[in-house]
Amino acid sequence: MNLRQAIDHTIVTFQNKSLLTKRETWQGLNVRDKPDMATHELLGHTLTADLLGRNSLDYYHYQIMPDLPWADDHFAERMCGNPLNPPPSEEWWPHATTNAAFKKDGIFSHTYPERFWPKNAGNHPTGIRYPVGDYNDFVALLKREPYTRQGYFPVWFPEDTGNVTGVRTPCTLGYHVMLTNQTADITYYIRSCDLMRHFRNDIYFTCRFLLETIARASRGHPVWSKAKTGTLRMHIANLHCFRNDYYKLFGRKDAKDNAANNKPH
Repeated sequence: MNLRQAIDHTIVTFQNKSLLTKRETWQGLNVRDKPDMATHELLGHTLTADLLGRNSLDYYHYQIMPDLPWADDHFAERMCGNPLNPPPSEEWWPHATTNAAFKKDGIFSHTYPERFWPKNAGNHPTGIRYPVGDYNDFVALLKREPYTRQGYFPVWFPEDTGNVTGVRTPCTLGYHVMLTNQTADITYYIRSCDLMRHFRNDIYFTCRFLLETIARASRGHPVWSKAKTGTLRMHIANLHCFRNDYYKLFGRKDAKDNAANNKPH
């Protein structure tokens, strides 16, 4: 399947197989007693798409239909080399309604530019034994060893484990890029994805991540200059949309509401 077919397949699967569920929190906020925050959820879904060797942004705009021009603005912020918090594009994100509620002293608990460029963020974090890497280090590895199996770029950091401070944590876990012969595949791991607000943008950011990585790696190793985009595999642990959003997308459906049965034990 190409990108558009894979997206359509995922949406149809969601419509037919998602279940209405009640969770305790959303973005670090308590929603236990807010029935309007119940979500239709599809668990453990994998989207697989053939990128067909395409490198034209117009192709990805057409196939994915992300929120433009915002998506291009925000991707540029992710790649700019600065740990922006907040990133300026949050001011014109099309779905922004409650961003102020997630800020403390004017900043978010995390941003993707911070996670791409942690060396220049916060208290200059270090690892247990070795320095923390950033996106440049990730690309440098691919230049040194084009066919490595270690090309994983994490967005979920140790500070997110257990969410001990009760704040927002990244939805994205990380990206894995692997070159085989002249084909570059990307596997995207995401723990939680909002079908209406983030799904298409997350796919677009992943495709742009692969294109940008190929372009930067090609400036350091001739093998990458011949690389073509291969397969996108997006593993989504929880694909969801709020009940009211589901009605907007699909209309009401006669399905068992299992939200009341999904209370913590």
